[in-house]
Amino acid sequence: MVRTAFPGSSNACAEIGAGYAVATRPAMPGDLRPGGFVAGPVQFGIADAALWYCVFAAIGRVEPMALTSELSIRFVRPCVGEVLWARADVDAAGRRNVVGTVRVWVDDRSDEPTAVAQGTYVLPATM
Repeated sequence: MVRTAFPGSSNACAEIGAGYAVATRPAMPGDLRPGGFVAGPVQFGIADAALWYCVFAAIGRVEPMALTSELSIRFVRPCVGEVLWARADVDAAGRRNVVGTVRVWVDDRSDEPTAVAQGTYVLPATM
C-alpha cells in the first residue's frame, strides 16, 4: 500500500509489532548537508513515516488516511551514515488519536539516537 500510495517516498516499513514500528531509508547524496550530515528534514520525514506505520500497529489495520496532527523533533547529535532507521512506539491510542514517540538513528547504532520525536496522528471519522 505504501509503495502504491506514495511511490516517490524513500521510506520503507522494516517491521511492525505490538505497539511499535520500524522504518528505514538509505541516505542519498541529495539528503546530505555539507560535511556529510543527513539533513534535518530527512530525519523528520523518517520519524513521521515510522509513526504512521506505528498507527497501523496501534489500530490493528492499515489506515492510509491517518494524518499527522502534530510532530515535534529534537536533533540530539549529528547524523552521519548510510542508512537511517526510526522506531516509533505507541504512547497512547484512542478512538480518534494515536500518540507516539520516535527515535531516529543511523546505520546499526540504535543506542545512539540522532533525533527524538513525539507526535500525534488523527484517525478518520468512521461513517
